[in-house]
Amino acid sequence: MTHEIAEERSGSITGGANRRAFLRGMGLCLGLPSFESLLTRGLLASEPPRAPLRMGFVYVPNGVHQRNWWPKVPGTDFALSETLRPLDGVKGRIQVLGGLDHKNATSGPDGPGDHARASGSFLTGVRVKKTAGSDIHAGISVDQVAAGKIGHLTRFPSLELTCDSVRKSGNCDSGYSCAYQFNLAWRGPTTPLPPEPNPRLLFERLFGAGAPSERAANLAERRDLQRSILDFVAEDARSLERSLGGRDRQKLDEYLTGLRDIEQRITRAETSKDVPNPAVDAPAGIPAGFQDYIQLMYDMMLLAFQTDSTRIATFLVAGEGSNRAFPEIGLAEGHHNLSHHMGRREMMDKIAQIDLFYMRQFARFLEKAAATPDIDGRSLLDNSMIVYGSGNADGNAHTHSNLPVVLAGSGGGTLKPGRFVKHSSQPMSNLYLSMLDRVGATSVPRLGDSTGRLADI
Repeated sequence: MTHEIAEERSGSITGGANRRAFLRGMGLCLGLPSFESLLTRGLLASEPPRAPLRMGFVYVPNGVHQRNWWPKVPGTDFALSETLRPLDGVKGRIQVLGGLDHKNATSGPDGPGDHARASGSFLTGVRVKKTAGSDIHAGISVDQVAAGKIGHLTRFPSLELTCDSVRKSGNCDSGYSCAYQFNLAWRGPTTPLPPEPNPRLLFERLFGAGAPSERAANLAERRDLQRSILDFVAEDARSLERSLGGRDRQKLDEYLTGLRDIEQRITRAETSKDVPNPAVDAPAGIPAGFQDYIQLMYDMMLLAFQTDSTRIATFLVAGEGSNRAFPEIGLAEGHHNLSHHMGRREMMDKIAQIDLFYMRQFARFLEKAAATPDIDGRSLLDNSMIVYGSGNADGNAHTHSNLPVVLAGSGGGTLKPGRFVKHSSQPMSNLYLSMLDRVGATSVPRLGDSTGRLADI
């Protein structure tokens, strides 16, 4: 309902927005009010400014063509592989991590369903429950653990983005709910956080609708309307609760938890001293071309980090098992179909082209982050930890060990980028625990199947 209201209220204003001008303008929004406020937030005037640490997770589907992914030699003197070659401009700011596994994504007694398990376990580290019904069960994801620790410091505890469908129900993979393949972020075992696929609605949620001169008033009006809707729905829900059975009461409680989260976001936004107002037009909507779409969503994530609107983001570029074609690079076949190449060279070469396409978009994002100054003299990328990867290693064999993972950024000086590191076989959740330590969540003893902290990152 909220999305419909946003569409109605903003359509006449942003319908003629020039998307290409918006894309060009994203790189120009550097001196924003929220950055200035960070200079003195909780600091003595004599202390040097401290930049916030951002954490991002980017997911690409169907694994990768292994031969083209891995560098040949570990260490700092490594040559980028064919797939990783677009990262040459930021090579000193990334780590290629080998040896990380998600054993809970393997079949075991659950049989088929590797795509659902791959994405369902990617940020949670748990074995998701095999069900296509409403009794889904995963685990809290690393981004939401971090949001519980530092989410209160920003207007939005976290942001969830996608360039794919938004689905929370239905059978998507051999008896597994679609919720596992189309949601990376999980607030709790039964509560996925649906990502936003529309860049215009995402922009309006962050900064308000309309032209820059109109956004403050429009945002205040929208919050008032949202509060009225929330009050109405909450009142109806309380009267309904008395007539529900046990399982329905649980579902209602999860729904009300989501409503309370919206209420809290509105309250935080209302009490925030400065709501950033970038001097760019809102995007017109979802671009027709997939490459433009991906780039626009990366730009939205960068702008959210840049304005300190949030410090935590997940980006599901495409849902696991995606069978999208890629006319941008001359491929009419679907990605998932090609991933089952059975060793055929022509199909493997096409998978490698898709991997390279995705990596080019990621490299563009990292280069823009590296070129964005932060308040402490470093770049925004220096003060970030961005994971790029897939819950499938080899899309043909459906393996989940030695996953393709890049960790970008310096973590505010706490990471050692510019390397290819081959770890001994370890749960990927160990990496996440080490990342949580760096955002101050040092009291988290375990995440999913973790066995400890990942050293040497």
